[in-house]
Amino acid sequence: MTLRVLAAMSGGVDSAVAAARAVEAGHDVTGVHLALSKNPQSYRSGARGCCTVEDSRDARRAADVIGIPFYVWDMAEEFEREVVQDFVEEYSAGRTPNPCMRCNEKIKFAAVLDRAVALGFDAVCTGHHARLVGGRLRRSPDEAKDQSYVLGVLTREQLDHAMFPLGDCTKDEVRAEADRRGLAVAEKPDSHDICFIADGDTSGFLNQRLGSEPGPIKDESGEVLGTHDGAHTFTVGQRKGLNLGGSVNRRYVLSIEPVENTVTVGPRESLRVDEIVGSSPVWSGCDPLTEPFSCTVQLRAHGEVYSCRAWQRSGELVVRLAEPATGIATGQAAVLYDGDVVLGSATISETSFVGEGEEQPVPSV
Repeated sequence: MTLRVLAAMSGGVDSAVAAARAVEAGHDVTGVHLALSKNPQSYRSGARGCCTVEDSRDARRAADVIGIPFYVWDMAEEFEREVVQDFVEEYSAGRTPNPCMRCNEKIKFAAVLDRAVALGFDAVCTGHHARLVGGRLRRSPDEAKDQSYVLGVLTREQLDHAMFPLGDCTKDEVRAEADRRGLAVAEKPDSHDICFIADGDTSGFLNQRLGSEPGPIKDESGEVLGTHDGAHTFTVGQRKGLNLGGSVNRRYVLSIEPVENTVTVGPRESLRVDEIVGSSPVWSGCDPLTEPFSCTVQLRAHGEVYSCRAWQRSGELVVRLAEPATGIATGQAAVLYDGDVVLGSATISETSFVGEGEEQPVPSV
């Protein structure tokens, strides 16, 4: 069946090959590049494959080679509101957001998809490395490039209008195909870091937005060990940048209290977490888990996968880990998997350590 497909073209190799594959599959494809900044020069420059002026030009050239119509959509206001401001507000509240995940949720598969459907398109095509099988999101065979985690926030309805043509191949295969197709982005480096922080200095960016406010760094007993220039520049699990001096044993950030502007530090073992509560759960691969279900959970992009039991309780996701994890920050996403199938996700709102090496009772639901 021929579909009208809107191909989101970032300017990188993945989205270019995805668009070409959609055309080859017989679909009626239109390319679109998202202009995400009112001042593109303020975003990362160089061959990054994300949001720069060069990327817009690379996307247009790729569309010309593929032979599809191409447009640029100005989504700077939506991006500033839904991604950049959210990023700042989350850090201000002592949480650690994932801006790429928020961009997928709020921009690429909300604002763009809404506009695409209104214009009569059937699906939005992207170059994400993930698979859609029977409407369910699955991991890519290329484990190093798998992006199912950052897509785990998508709803069933959004996935029904999504297309991931690269789901069956590795990144090396994508580059080789781009070269065969004569796409100039074949060897373009992958994008990394946060596109709207041009110099990669997250602390400096946050200080510019939120200001610098000195406060105490305390240990678990409340003793002041040092000072900082703003609690919003820290994240749970962080070790570098504490500047506590050689007389203090190695310490990690355990918690951040934004109201009191306090950072609490302690030994690595105090970072252990075996129970996680997540807010606003999204169930894309199954119905809400009303009873504890054995599965796995990923707690950060490219992070370790943990065996767990998970269930929904009073509108929240509860995850009980089989073995403790460390450095788990609120604001990140907990994405549940059954094998390689995404079951659902939630935003981490609470973490705790219930007990070590003991089988804990699961509360009734």
